[in-house]
Amino acid sequence: VEIEDLSPEGRIALTEEIVAAGAAVRAVAQVLGLAVDKLNVGALGNVTPQLHVHVLGRRDGDPAWPGPVWGHSAGVSYAEDVREAAIAAARGALGL
Repeated sequence: VEIEDLSPEGRIALTEEIVAAGAAVRAVAQVLGLAVDKLNVGALGNVTPQLHVHVLGRRDGDPAWPGPVWGHSAGVSYAEDVREAAIAAARGALGL
């Protein structure tokens, strides 16, 4: 449920996974033509009481900047070709 519940090895693994997820977020942003000025990492889980970590790319001028993104705006669908390019970029960054 909490990061503190992980073994020391698990915490190290989680940190490495966060770094990898950050690289994927930056790769997707590049495909979308967006800057990532700051990566936000949060282990929120009030509604879903399990350990899960959010890795978000933020930029000055994004719709929620500088406040939190949670519940700020409706989701935006991408065209299929853009979505596929973003997925490919994320997979490439993750070595998949």
